[in-house]
Amino acid sequence: MSSQTYHLDARRLLCPMPVIRTQDMISGLTEGDQVVVVCTDPGVLSDIPSWCRMHGHEVLSTTTRDREITITVLVRSTVR
Repeated sequence: MSSQTYHLDARRLLCPMPVIRTQDMISGLTEGDQVVVVCTDPGVLSDIPSWCRMHGHEVLSTTTRDREITITVLVRSTVR
């Protein structure tokens, strides 16, 4: 089975909602899938990578452009 890329629009959501929405989406995915999260809350620059470390996922990239932050997460098998 091939991996897929999913997109999550978390713009205009404030902490902790971008992380909660990311967690909700990832919970239904399989290892190897990617989630591209677009946010406007600068707190995600630390919140999503921290959540990924705690749950065994990997941040592949983080970019900021015109006040939008895009974080690409690689889904790994969950640690907990």
